[in-house]
Amino acid sequence: MAQFFYKARKRSGELVQGMLEVADRSSALLQIERMGLFPIMVDGGRAAAAAMPKGGERSASGSNLMPAALRGLWRRKRRPKLRELATFTQQMANLLQSGMPLTVALNSMTHLESKGIPSEVSKQLKQDVMEGKALSDSMSRQGHVFGDMYINMVRAGEQSGALVEVLRRLADHYVRFSEVQSKFKSAMVYPAFVASVGIGIIIFFMSYMLPKFMSIFDGMNVALPMSTLFLKNSSEWFAQYWWAVIAVIIAGVVLFVRFKGTPAGRRKVDHWKMNLPVFGKVVRLNLFGQFSRTLSTLLQNGVPVLTALKITEEIVPNVIIKEAIAQTREEVTDGKTIAQPLARSKIFPQLMIDLLKIGEETGDVPGALRNLADTYEGELAVALRMLTDLIEPVLIITLAVGVGFLLFSVLSAMFAITSTIGQ
Repeated sequence: MAQFFYKARKRSGELVQGMLEVADRSSALLQIERMGLFPIMVDGGRAAAAAMPKGGERSASGSNLMPAALRGLWRRKRRPKLRELATFTQQMANLLQSGMPLTVALNSMTHLESKGIPSEVSKQLKQDVMEGKALSDSMSRQGHVFGDMYINMVRAGEQSGALVEVLRRLADHYVRFSEVQSKFKSAMVYPAFVASVGIGIIIFFMSYMLPKFMSIFDGMNVALPMSTLFLKNSSEWFAQYWWAVIAVIIAGVVLFVRFKGTPAGRRKVDHWKMNLPVFGKVVRLNLFGQFSRTLSTLLQNGVPVLTALKITEEIVPNVIIKEAIAQTREEVTDGKTIAQPLARSKIFPQLMIDLLKIGEETGDVPGALRNLADTYEGELAVALRMLTDLIEPVLIITLAVGVGFLLFSVLSAMFAITSTIGQ
């Protein structure tokens, strides 16, 4: 048994300290929690070092601690998904709503299952709060989990005394964003699957099936149709220069990535996305809804206008929208309203400008932005459904035409051979 010196706090906040004689540090922590205390520091001291064999200590640190450290490093690098962050936030809000003090709620969070957010995060938050730090300051040390928006909203909730309400709004915010992202991704899954299957069928036919048919035609003195000759020449060229096709594709991807990595290239690509014939409307609705929802949530929870605009600028992924928000932030510093500089950017729709002006006149800008977010998210759902309904038949028709051309080319050659045999 080893001796461990500890410092802990009672539920009332009183600091206590003492000595425990247990097998290891984990047992000491467990014993302190069973006593109804919140551990601040547990140290084995020299007595523990003298009681534990050196070989066993090295083995423990080498075999047990190193994998845990590597696992912790891996978890720290992974940012939680929006749905995971929403679940974590909702759990904390429920505990605080039930009347638990913040330290007790954080202690309970360490035992709750939060997918994507390891229990070490809650333990560190509890430790910092017990040492007198604000929850927002503690979260700022966990930047891999909590972003600037999360931290600033929690800080506003602490200052206003409405932390539970702020946490619930945060959870709703992340749930809405997660639903929009899920709709956007799911709308692209089926078309991507159909396109992949069609390309795979064509490649398989051109590289495997067609050469077998061509070997039959080569042994006969028959004039093949133009479509069959085209397929034959294409198949032979692809079989001989397939590496060139792959090299061109890889080179194109590398050049595009490098072009997109430059400021001018990133801006150009974002401009293309917003002005595509069919997809552009979906991209714009997604960006406008994200801008409105984020800014509304921040302002509604007491975050200052300039800080809210700065956080929104960092969250929005489109460079053109970022530039417009940055220009708006600079002009708002001069005492102007939000609607005027947004209108001068000529990027945001007139509906947003008009509703923002009404919100500024009535003193309810967060409400106007919330209505805008609901409007754009509703239009986005309709646009995604229409886009999916449009893409599906186009892909099916394109695939049918491609496969039909392949079959027509082969069958026309067989008919030519059959007619020759008959003669």
